[in-house]
Amino acid sequence: MSTLAALAHSHPMSLRTIESCFGTLYSTFGLRVEGDLVGFAILHLIFEDATLMDICVDPSEQGRGYGQMLLQAVIAHAVHSKVETLFLEVRSSSLAAKHLYSKYDFKESGIRQSYYKTENGNEDAILMELAINR
Repeated sequence: MSTLAALAHSHPMSLRTIESCFGTLYSTFGLRVEGDLVGFAILHLIFEDATLMDICVDPSEQGRGYGQMLLQAVIAHAVHSKVETLFLEVRSSSLAAKHLYSKYDFKESGIRQSYYKTENGNEDAILMELAINR
């Protein structure tokens, strides 16, 4: 997963952080094509809230609907787990991701200024949330 994250993100979570996401409060989703891992998502569940920690698709496989498939699986799991609100953060420059989340009715709820590192400094994180079982 960390190799895939390094391909897909300019500043991915560390291997140690990814490994910490395999516990009782987390659900992980993998997407394989012909046996190869092409995408994954990590969901952190706490009581009635959940946070999409990461969603990642191999850059060579992007544009084929795999991100949408992963997001659908995450939302279905959140519904099944009786989550009331699903939260996430997205880079302000990630137009494709913001479009995908908006398509599934995520609403912008705030900004974390200069949250993500970039090659030239930092960029804002857009906070988004989806009301599910309310």
